[in-house]
Amino acid sequence: MGFFDLFRRKPEIRADTDATALQNEVVSDTLLRALLDRSTVSKAMALQIPTVQACIDIITNTICQLPIQLLRRKDGGDIEIVENDQRIRLLNDDTGDTLTAKMFWRAMLEDYYLGKGGFAYLNKKWNSLESIHYVNEEDLYISQQNFDPIFKEYKIGVQGNQYLPSKFFKILRKTKDGMTSRSIVDDDPLVLNVAYTELVYELAQAKKGGTKRGFLQSEKVLSQNAVDALKDGFRRLYGESDENVVILNNGVKFQEASASAQELQMNENKASNAEEICKLFGIPASMICGSKVGNSMTDNDKDQFIRACVAVMTDIECSLNRDLLNEDEKSSMFFSFNTKELTRGSIKDRYEAYKIGLEKNFLQIDEVRQMEDMEPLGIEWIQLNLNTVFYNPTTKEIYTPNTNASMNLEDGAGANAGTVSDITTTEGGEQDESGTES
Repeated sequence: MGFFDLFRRKPEIRADTDATALQNEVVSDTLLRALLDRSTVSKAMALQIPTVQACIDIITNTICQLPIQLLRRKDGGDIEIVENDQRIRLLNDDTGDTLTAKMFWRAMLEDYYLGKGGFAYLNKKWNSLESIHYVNEEDLYISQQNFDPIFKEYKIGVQGNQYLPSKFFKILRKTKDGMTSRSIVDDDPLVLNVAYTELVYELAQAKKGGTKRGFLQSEKVLSQNAVDALKDGFRRLYGESDENVVILNNGVKFQEASASAQELQMNENKASNAEEICKLFGIPASMICGSKVGNSMTDNDKDQFIRACVAVMTDIECSLNRDLLNEDEKSSMFFSFNTKELTRGSIKDRYEAYKIGLEKNFLQIDEVRQMEDMEPLGIEWIQLNLNTVFYNPTTKEIYTPNTNASMNLEDGAGANAGTVSDITTTEGGEQDESGTES
């Protein structure tokens, strides 16, 4: 204590002090302290918010059920699936670590949204990938080697050991330097802080049985023994004991200094905050909250959810191509999620789409059965209507199966169908003189 502090007058709180002034002097309400507090929400705190956990769960569970494929682009432009590649087994089934593939992707996506990004060590022997080991983002740090904004260099540190970036598979969210990731906490810490504080407030209210905070007003000066007795009584009242009665002396009144959950509109605020958190993930609130947000899930909501998942999968695919492909493979090979399960929709929608494909002859029955994971029947026929007219833009010929006749548009001359070299029947089919297949 300094010399001048002896003469400095400290503020005195008297029994007749105005209630508003006292409330401004001592801020005790939990929600108000949260609004004034700019502290950062940690990853563990964010995961305690049900909406955050639900958003991560629905995205992770959706992406984990989609297998990753390794594709090769051939010289003619055709795409073929690369079979029996070790990397596909590691990414879809067994990582070679203590985590299964589903556990691996859940941990990576959780760090992607809430931490420094998803990091996994690539255990390689020469150019062969033997295993993939997830590393908790809290156990590593980024060490930037230079401050050149163009030719950026960095290393990844894990427990004092530094590794080259090529040793890790990395998925980063909203990165601008390829080193650091931006989490949803960085996007909007305030809404997460308020949502978390609401949970803390509810817990405090539950522990004290809904008793409100407040202060006492006395018409006369109380003795120290009376003050100590009141403090002890209110301490037991707000504690977790069974005692819930405090006797006030004559002239002592209790003045509330906080509002109840109903007065604070806690339920309405929680629903509103849940919608805002869903926006951080790009997910429609109806996917998480259902009818509580005032409307049920629509087809547009489903499309928006699919687009949100596809955006994350695109980040993963680009990172896989960069970190898991050898340099001589990057020109012709690439990783891709098989999104068939994601876009299949309901069984009624799928079957109606198959019907259109079969009627328009760009799908065959066995192709449809294969997409539905059913055994092919060996049917190679294509359905053709007799009223169909075929046109060959190269030879300018028109062929009508119903009349078994063809015509050339340039000379206008009709010809027998047998002279049309570009019209062929399907394998095993024969035409009789009337042009119908037998």
